Amino acid sequence: MNELLTQSLVDLTESIKTRKVSPVELMEIVLARIEEANSDLNAVVAMHDTDKLMADAAVAEKRVMDGEARPLEGIPLGVKDLEDAEGLTNTMGSLAYRDNVSTHDSDQVARLRDAGAIVLGKTNAPEFGYTAITKNLVYGATRSPWDLERTSGGSSGGSSAALAGCVLPLVTGSDGGGSVRIPASFSGTFGLKPSFGRVSNGPRTHWSYNDTVCNGPITKTVADAALFMDQVAGPSPSDPNTLPHPGLSYAEIAQKPLDGPLRIGYSPDLGYAVVQSDIAEAIEESVKMFETLGHKVEVVTGGPPAMGAEWGRTGSFEIAGRIHPLIDEDEGKFGRSFLSGVKTAWEMTPEWWGEAARKREQVNTWCTEVFENYDLLVTPTVPYDPPPAKGPFPDEIEGRKLVQPGVAAFTIPFNVSWHPAATVRVGLSKLGLPIGMQIVGPRHRDDLVLQAAQSIERERPWHPHWPTTWKSIG
Repeated sequence: MNELLTQSLVDLTESIKTRKVSPVELMEIVLARIEEANSDLNAVVAMHDTDKLMADAAVAEKRVMDGEARPLEGIPLGVKDLEDAEGLTNTMGSLAYRDNVSTHDSDQVARLRDAGAIVLGKTNAPEFGYTAITKNLVYGATRSPWDLERTSGGSSGGSSAALAGCVLPLVTGSDGGGSVRIPASFSGTFGLKPSFGRVSNGPRTHWSYNDTVCNGPITKTVADAALFMDQVAGPSPSDPNTLPHPGLSYAEIAQKPLDGPLRIGYSPDLGYAVVQSDIAEAIEESVKMFETLGHKVEVVTGGPPAMGAEWGRTGSFEIAGRIHPLIDEDEGKFGRSFLSGVKTAWEMTPEWWGEAARKREQVNTWCTEVFENYDLLVTPTVPYDPPPAKGPFPDEIEGRKLVQPGVAAFTIPFNVSWHPAATVRVGLSKLGLPIGMQIVGPRHRDDLVLQAAQSIERERPWHPHWPTTWKSIG
């Protein structure tokens, strides 16, 4: 493997701008890496043809030589296969959409393309992003470069595996209940779920009433994510929920030290989660880094209501609204577990909807109280090591019964509440697998979350330690 692919996105863009490497050379290296590694990981599932990619790289190289390089000039980009990229299939991980070719880019992809990125292909995702294990009937299971027997997470599992395995230098992700943070934690990368509306979700074929999904970066470093956000943040007419531009550069502010001392709340369990003991110990130790930096840390007792069931059914109801004609036509095109979950939508009642709304307001009230008392909240990201590549999820940890929503116990609340939340790698478990710590900020303070994550990265740098080789299971 070419060592160039272990570079951070920031370093790689600088290497291109200073002509230490050309976009044509980089594209050749990435294509060779895909040939070498993707049969094991199954992270990249569709691609533009080589001639087109090399032609795009040649255009980028000319821009560099002419002094017209854009921030991401010539960087190959993998787009999550729940998101549109013009000319590529968007299967949604479903046989029912196997031949669905996108006629346009999503706003996020269009903005990355406008910044100079070259759309290379699509990264794997579970069917309609429905689970935190990336597998589907179209492409099969994606595997972690840390351990091929384990999942890279989901739903942005193809993106996280491609990035952590040094296959692609730039990928997209989206997070409706942890789908950036969970795979980033499992893969040892950095992941940011921005404030709701910070990055456009448009354009879409259906209006979305399930307002928990955020597009956001999965990257090697915090600085990489800040660079990514500088390209994609801002309003869009295709998404009425988008926020005004923050009026700052995330790349610049992420490098500034945190003002202090900050008040930081630490919740080891949100009042209901069961956490693997070595992960709990690693998070507790890592939280102390904030104290070392001069901030005040206090344990937060209690937590919001666990609303995994409500989150799941409202998501199912929205998906069912999109695909119920296809289900009626041919159920065999859908995975059994996915279909079983979607069919809970037919159990929706006004009473059930009202109870879900009541619980969501309780989550909001709890978050309001937390951020009246603290500048940041810190928790584990996921409660256990990655499960097997094809599942199942565990029912218990170390003899202790898990409370649903299990793998997403720490992530769902902040999709529901719209707060920005990131995961940073803080160590390895007893099995040698990455451990992520979640940092949550007040609404619209994505900048503060990035600054806090950067402060942890400085204290405990994980880059450039990546799993670039592994044993094939073939």
